[in-house]
Amino acid sequence: MKHARGLTMLAGVALLLGVASSPALARKSDDAKPKKEVLYPNATRVEPKLDLTSEKDQKNLNEGLDAVNAGDKAKAEKVLQPIIDGSKSKYAQALALQGMASLHYNDGDIKGAIASLQRSLALGVMPNDTYFQLMYMLAQFQMADEQYQPALDTIAKWRAEGKKETADSYALEGNADYRLNKYPEAIAAINKAKSLTDKPQPTWDQILMASYSESGQNDKAAALAQSQLNTNPDDPNALNNAVAVLTQAQKYPQAIQMLESARAAGKLTKDTQYVNLAKLYLITGQDSSDPAPNATKAGQVLEDGISKGVVKTDADTYVLLGQSAELANNTGKAIDYYNKAEPTATDGEPALRSGRLLLSENKYSQARTLIQKGIDKGVKHKGTAYMLLAEAERGLKNKPGAIDAMKKAAQDPETAAKAKAWLQKSGAG
Repeated sequence: MKHARGLTMLAGVALLLGVASSPALARKSDDAKPKKEVLYPNATRVEPKLDLTSEKDQKNLNEGLDAVNAGDKAKAEKVLQPIIDGSKSKYAQALALQGMASLHYNDGDIKGAIASLQRSLALGVMPNDTYFQLMYMLAQFQMADEQYQPALDTIAKWRAEGKKETADSYALEGNADYRLNKYPEAIAAINKAKSLTDKPQPTWDQILMASYSESGQNDKAAALAQSQLNTNPDDPNALNNAVAVLTQAQKYPQAIQMLESARAAGKLTKDTQYVNLAKLYLITGQDSSDPAPNATKAGQVLEDGISKGVVKTDADTYVLLGQSAELANNTGKAIDYYNKAEPTATDGEPALRSGRLLLSENKYSQARTLIQKGIDKGVKHKGTAYMLLAEAERGLKNKPGAIDAMKKAAQDPETAAKAKAWLQKSGAG
């Protein structure tokens, strides 16, 4: 059975590791103050000596960075660009480039921000704490720009030279690995991130679940989804993720039970949740010897959603209701639903479905009208539709009409062989 609506699946993970609203900027005078804590005490990089000796450069630098922090782009560019172009101090140039990176980022120019940070780092004159913070920021910007392998390379360099491990850095690594379809690496990185903190981000588990699913470890994905839902029973995202993972793992009864528990508790608030539950019943019914009970439940779920004002009464919903009634052997009800879907449907499939059922009840005239209407509006399998039309014409004793419909069916590769055999047998081949 082809459903009008697709089950909501765990198709991907959004960019989960954001960057700050703008790069943090330090004025030169602040850099000169003693630091309370050394952020990278074990770094292998030898900390360079600062070469900023010009009071004019220091004054202009502070003025430019203050303008950046104040959001005064015009003034910041006017003051910082001459420092980048002409200062004899590489340190002043590096800080000015950091300021320009912030301006680019605030303008949405991520590539420009990346280029400025790379130039700043390449000068090699920043104190270690500033240097490694900017390097980490570069990795975040590269992630935002979908430069996943460069982001991984930057994080590897940051970790190797800075001799620092953080949960967030492994989460960023896992995100990049996931985007590159490196699922075992993503799983390892996210689990490492979770081991380094007692407050893991929920989004990390989304990457982990997706990586388990994509690598065929459906049982682990399902167990993690269930655990996440148990921890956050009132979180609709946790419910949706758990259902999606269970569905992808083809654990339909468990997914149904999860959604039914939420429905009983009044926690189904989205149209897609009711639709997914109905579809799970239909899928389960198809796989059983008697599909009618589950198909009936599918219809009841949709009607419940409609009565609560959650499920939309559109063509897709009516088609799904029609499918439920059809599988439950309630042909009359199915025809009624398909007929309700027909006026607003974007194609002729509902009309064709209704026409096919009318044929089964020998209502040939009504069937012919609806089948032709479906063909005129557009159907996925035109050859099959013409063969149904031919059957309706035969029921009406209209042999020329049946032959004409079969000739059109013979033009479709899907039905050509059967249609030509019929035409030959009828003497019209």
